[in-house]
Amino acid sequence: MSRSPAALLAALVLLAGGCSAPEAPRTEAPRAEPAAPTSGAAPTPDAGPSLSERPATSPTRARGPLPPVRHRPSLPALMRQRPDSGRPRITTTEYATDRYTRHQVLYRSGDIDVSGVLIRPRGRGPFPAVVLNHGYIEPSVYQPGQGLAREQDALARAGFVVLHTDYRGHAASDPAGEAERSARIGYAADAINAVAALRALPYVDDDRLAMLGRSMGGGVTMNALVAQPGLVDAAVIYASVSSEIVENIEHFTDPGEGKPLYERFGRPRQRPGFYRQLSPRTYFDRITEPVLVHHGRLDDTCPPRWARQTQRLMRREGVDSRLVWYAGEGHTFDARWRQSMDRTIGFLRRELGRG
Repeated sequence: MSRSPAALLAALVLLAGGCSAPEAPRTEAPRAEPAAPTSGAAPTPDAGPSLSERPATSPTRARGPLPPVRHRPSLPALMRQRPDSGRPRITTTEYATDRYTRHQVLYRSGDIDVSGVLIRPRGRGPFPAVVLNHGYIEPSVYQPGQGLAREQDALARAGFVVLHTDYRGHAASDPAGEAERSARIGYAADAINAVAALRALPYVDDDRLAMLGRSMGGGVTMNALVAQPGLVDAAVIYASVSSEIVENIEHFTDPGEGKPLYERFGRPRQRPGFYRQLSPRTYFDRITEPVLVHHGRLDDTCPPRWARQTQRLMRREGVDSRLVWYAGEGHTFDARWRQSMDRTIGFLRRELGRG
């Protein structure tokens, strides 16, 4: 079955798995990734430690000069875009529980409106807050707040304000351009501006902010971290896509469908600099936040080798990154999701402070 050019361009981000599986009881503790070596393969050229372990170098580093913008879209271009949003506008109050109230909202991401779900715990605050970046779900069937329902509930019950971004082109958001979707740069801008929107809320403690992404949202989170160091205070990544965009293209694009994409952007061997400027691993030296990474050893959507390589390259650049493996878990996390979420909440409380 043939696809439209727009669908082919969107194939760059056909990164499966935004849907959540039912919550299950905790099981035994996960095994942690052994500490990464301090040397190894460099990021694509241009033409796991346990939770108690820390990198040898401090994650707090000078950012240095911004890399030049050689291509658009690109991460260096995103680095030059200041977060631009205001207070989220409530469009619908969905429901209230004994612990929180859940709203549908719109917030500004530059010059467009992006929809999302905002969850406020009961009480006056100020509360710590988390932006959630969901995995790939076909935009034509996506529903507001879809993909991270378990995480929304768990974080709100733990006392965090949650803003789950739908991204541009999803739900009630303004449309997304083809280049913005295909390179995921637009989605990263929406995640960055979601943090700015949280800062505008009087009941949010803007000194205690975090970001969490799964699958494609893990790549969105990495893009946000390298583009805006210091934007948040901690980040969590579940079952992430590769930090090298060409690996994602080759893995998630059906055979024979890469040609139209490469005809527009050029092939990696012809324009390596273009793809390098779209890959967060190129700029891991800019990350200043602690990062907790969860990955299942049986993940057949986002191969474990991606998490291992991303961890090694982050550690090489001095990032306080911790990769935790989950034996028996695939891409969506089933029996051990509750355990991973307890670990996530503990990590965020330690890194953000209890206030």
